[in-house]
Amino acid sequence: MGGGIWDTSAYIHAAHARRAAGQDDFGYTSTIRHTPRNTWRAAPSLDAYGARVREARDSEEHPASTPIAVLFDVTGSMGSVPVTLQKRLPDLLGLLTRGGYAQDPQILVGAIGDDQYDTVPLQVGQFESDNRIDDQLRDIFLEGGGGGDQREGYALAAHFLATRARLDSLEKRGRKGYLFLIGDEANKKRLFARSVRRYIGDSQTRDLDVADVYRRLEEKFHIWFIVPNLTSYYDEPWLEEHWRAIVGEHFLKLEDPEAVCDLIALTVGIMEDAITLDEGLSDLADLGSTGGAAVGKALARTAGRGAGRQVATGGILPADL
Repeated sequence: MGGGIWDTSAYIHAAHARRAAGQDDFGYTSTIRHTPRNTWRAAPSLDAYGARVREARDSEEHPASTPIAVLFDVTGSMGSVPVTLQKRLPDLLGLLTRGGYAQDPQILVGAIGDDQYDTVPLQVGQFESDNRIDDQLRDIFLEGGGGGDQREGYALAAHFLATRARLDSLEKRGRKGYLFLIGDEANKKRLFARSVRRYIGDSQTRDLDVADVYRRLEEKFHIWFIVPNLTSYYDEPWLEEHWRAIVGEHFLKLEDPEAVCDLIALTVGIMEDAITLDEGLSDLADLGSTGGAAVGKALARTAGRGAGRQVATGGILPADL
């Protein structure tokens, strides 16, 4: 996957056409909401069940692919985050490509729910370089569920990417991809084998240790967890302690949820040695973004500790940013 080139004009034209026709940007959600719950399924473009691979491959068109995966918690109020990303896609792609933040970016989007309570707790698209990114974002089912236990199915998504992602950047150049998990709760205490069987289709017989799942995932991706200021958990010490044990200094708090695209773009640009934090913030100001202050604050603790893309040596290092 990953062919084609992003076309902002086509994106704008399609958005205007939907509005003129009275259609929701997230049309799949609008459609499925009117069907019986027992018929709810992930859209075909995001269906993880039985999927064997999600690949970011080099091509003549994109000879040095940079994999970027963005997975959202869509339970409760978190469902507003993919809506924000969909509206800001041109800015994100503009910074990554025209801004030179990353060479040949290929973006995978997906959604995370509660694998014990929700009907559609795992949705994962393909790595794409063109307007299919927008198509897949709009195919996300914003279920808005959750189980009320302050824990969601992040580890199920982590296991899927750890076992399905195939990255030329890693296999050919020893360079990991970038994974951004966006949520506001903790992992389940373990990854249940029944969830792997039901939602991925593997013949898993034993529950998996969550730390082991992320260790395997970290072999392929630099992992960040971003918590936007959306819920009462934003300032909870237990949430930060939980995720810092997994991702270290890649735990980022974002005061302005509208700035999630800005934060992703600048993080990748810094890791790619394409920009400094100050240069990135200047680019945001030039775009007319109001999220610069929130992004600067989120990255301030780590951006000065040594930028530079890490080779795949294993381990999440404090100096990854």
